[in-house]
Amino acid sequence: MVNFARRARYTWESTVATKVDGIAFRFDFDDELTVDHRKATWELVKENVGIYALQGRRSTMEDRFTFVNKLDQSSSSSKISLYGIFDGHGGELSVEYVEKALFKKVMTKLLDGSLKHIQENDSLSRKEAIIKIIHNSYLEVDEALLNLLKSAYDGSGTTSVVAVLDGDTLYVSNLGDSRAVMCDQHLNDIPLSYDHKPDQPDERARIEKAGGHVTYFGVWRVNGILATSRAFGDLSLKHNHVVSPVPDIHTFSVKEHKPLFMILATDGLWDVFSNAEAVRFIHTHLNESDFGAKSLANEAFARGSLDNISVIIVNLSVGRVGEGGDGEKDVVELHAKVD
Repeated sequence: MVNFARRARYTWESTVATKVDGIAFRFDFDDELTVDHRKATWELVKENVGIYALQGRRSTMEDRFTFVNKLDQSSSSSKISLYGIFDGHGGELSVEYVEKALFKKVMTKLLDGSLKHIQENDSLSRKEAIIKIIHNSYLEVDEALLNLLKSAYDGSGTTSVVAVLDGDTLYVSNLGDSRAVMCDQHLNDIPLSYDHKPDQPDERARIEKAGGHVTYFGVWRVNGILATSRAFGDLSLKHNHVVSPVPDIHTFSVKEHKPLFMILATDGLWDVFSNAEAVRFIHTHLNESDFGAKSLANEAFARGSLDNISVIIVNLSVGRVGEGGDGEKDVVELHAKVD
């Protein structure tokens, strides 16, 4: 256990490595941070992405985040970018695993010819094939995670929200109550995902059909336990997919919306901010070095958020990340460890 009465040494560790069709990429860094006894914080600014994470009033940090900017795809002139937020519960095993495995699986399928193969064999458009890759990747990662949880006697789980930007098309997938929202050219807040809560009529019906039940203990919970109806992991609730690993996937036209920025965050932010409030806040802080990520997270803390708070701001007004150009490939995967 960390003694927060002293100043603690935190280490960012970032390692992603893969090789597909002769393409190898890796981005590593080890940046020492010091934090005071009140809170632990993590921050990163890279190109058009600003990230700030705050342990806040929780005794542990179970949020994770990952992004990949301008991933080359040899079969297309476009460059694909991915951004993800994950909020663990019941321990860190699930969130640690999903943070790494989900992006690796999606990236591999986009690079190794699977996309073209799916398009040709299933007679699908590029958009339909990418949706299928994302959908299948969620299910495959959850299946592998459940096997890991069984062997480790671990009951943890995690939510997720992942945005994939491919040229003019934005794909947003989610499980649970981590959320994404976009600000369009007219300063409208455009929801990119919708929370999965047990008391929603369609979710309640699905849960009850699978043999589960929804009860109220402070908030509505699946089988009296989990406050979200879809998630990775949660082994004890996965029988008949009472808690489902099937993501919702929404697509958006970048050309149509001409977005200024996108926010991805864990529910530590959304517990105290509405979509509209968050969009208005970032619009007035977009000129900051991290595009307002730190200011937004700290404001959520000041408003009394009781959870970990993690925020990714993708500044889309500085150019289309997913289109053209020869920008370097950046793969960033972050988690905190205490020495």
